Amino acid sequence: MTLTLTRARHAPASRRSLVTRRNIPYLLILPAVLGFVVFKAYPIVAALYISLTTGAGAARTFVGLDNYVRLVNDPLFWTALGNTGLILVVQVPLMLALALLLALGLNSPLVRLRGLWRLGVFMPSLTGLVAYGVMFSVILRKDAGLLNWLLSLFGVEAIDWLGTPFWARIAIVIALTWHYTGYNAVIYLAGLQSIPKDVYEAAMVDGAGPLRRFRSITVPQLRPILLLTVVLSTIGTLQLFDEPFVLTGGGPDNSTLTISLYLYQNGFRYFDFGYAAAIAYALTLIVAVFGIAQMRMQKR
Repeated sequence: MTLTLTRARHAPASRRSLVTRRNIPYLLILPAVLGFVVFKAYPIVAALYISLTTGAGAARTFVGLDNYVRLVNDPLFWTALGNTGLILVVQVPLMLALALLLALGLNSPLVRLRGLWRLGVFMPSLTGLVAYGVMFSVILRKDAGLLNWLLSLFGVEAIDWLGTPFWARIAIVIALTWHYTGYNAVIYLAGLQSIPKDVYEAAMVDGAGPLRRFRSITVPQLRPILLLTVVLSTIGTLQLFDEPFVLTGGGPDNSTLTISLYLYQNGFRYFDFGYAAAIAYALTLIVAVFGIAQMRMQKR
């Protein structure tokens, strides 16, 4: 009887020993750690293994670096990389310059109803990617598109926006700029509002004009935010998929084929998951190189 009572007293203590003040933080982060391992770490490792194999399902064969050798010698991959780089070089500077101009305008005390204008500028970024892609596919139609109708009012002939390589790339740039400019403008606006006004007042007392204040005060104060938007925009453009997929499907003549779209085609159209995984890791390496290079350039 005494032994039974002793065990009963010690049982709750042993069960409570796992839930101590020292262990509570680890228990609280355990769900997040498990989620990361299951949904992030495991897919990353599994994709690396798949990139070293070929075949489908349980019949996968280990081929080492053959997929990466094939990638280096694949002209279509280099075409996709060139298209992505061209869109990146044209669209990102254009978008960020427009975003900065919009932010400067929306931050001006001379603008009335600034809250309404800020909402209007930010609204395009809330539109779903597929939804606004379909919308632009209608606007950019050659025969009955809104943009060609507006151009016809000025005597401009109808442009085949989605049917010719040059104009198809321009169409992608237009769609991306429309969708993401307001998002970056809001980020710049937050940065502008964090700059102390007395700095501008002191510069005005010293005789500095608007351009001088912009070059000597605004740009240096916004430098971390400028770097953030450049890095995020670069990463987003390198992963560009939705707009080419919806608007052009990578055409015409692969002129808008991007790396992500090429990855999708190999994985889910041709079911070549080994090669698709190799493309994914190549894209990851490219994104990492661009990000590190931009950060080092900013430090210099």
